[in-house]
Amino acid sequence: MRYPAFCDHHVHLGLVDVAGLADSGVGRVVDLGWSDAVVALAQAAPVPAAYAGRFVSAPGGYPSASRWAPPRCTSEVAEPRDAADAVAHQVALGASVVKVTLNRDAGPVPDVPTLRAVVDAALEADLPVVAHAEGPGMVELALAGRVGALAHTPWTHRLDGEVLEEAVEAGQAWVSTLDIHGYGTPTPDQDRAVDNLARFHAAGGRVLYGTDLGNGPLPAALNPRELALLAAAGLDDDALLAALADPWPFVALPGAATTEVPDGPEPLLERLASAHVGGEGE
Repeated sequence: MRYPAFCDHHVHLGLVDVAGLADSGVGRVVDLGWSDAVVALAQAAPVPAAYAGRFVSAPGGYPSASRWAPPRCTSEVAEPRDAADAVAHQVALGASVVKVTLNRDAGPVPDVPTLRAVVDAALEADLPVVAHAEGPGMVELALAGRVGALAHTPWTHRLDGEVLEEAVEAGQAWVSTLDIHGYGTPTPDQDRAVDNLARFHAAGGRVLYGTDLGNGPLPAALNPRELALLAAAGLDDDALLAALADPWPFVALPGAATTEVPDGPEPLLERLASAHVGGEGE
């Protein structure tokens, strides 16, 4: 059967060999944060690449102090009136999504009015907003700011049921990124992430397949460990395929590539391992 080209909804093209994405089983990627150089990286990728451009952060906020972060990778918003210029920069880059960073342990974070101003400016430009929400209170901040997606399944602590329900009712989407918490070895962070995602999915939450490619030893291909962890979180075959083929944040294009999943008696995860990109246009 054919599906829309499978998408890794969280990659960092500046940290991977983009040529390795050819014939990888991944037919689209979403770069969730880099410098302005992401435009050239996306153009060099062998598969369609959407991107967020710079991280939108509070002054001195994450990831400005991170060793892996490239120079001039943040657009700082100190107050609501700064939001329009930050979003306008992303629009000028050709961004398909705006990413905000909410990690109080790694630096300042925007207050609710400033975060809402960023979201409002992005929505006015027809761009969705995704947040890196790390640590206690950060998912709640994203919800208060009306952020539509999380770049990672929350992993630092077990979320309260009321927060999960609010996220589902708000229509928030979560990118999985479960394998980065162990790379094949179970860890407490991974266990918490799988538990949070399982409860979010069971409540009707929208799940997107994503790996955070470039963050540690991850394959530049469909990641069987990520898929197995999604299954462990309760996603059945239909839900797995939906998470892989979800168009966020791409706009549907005529003649878009498809992914073919072979029919057969083997379990879906085995058949996905042999899926390929570059199918005929729809």
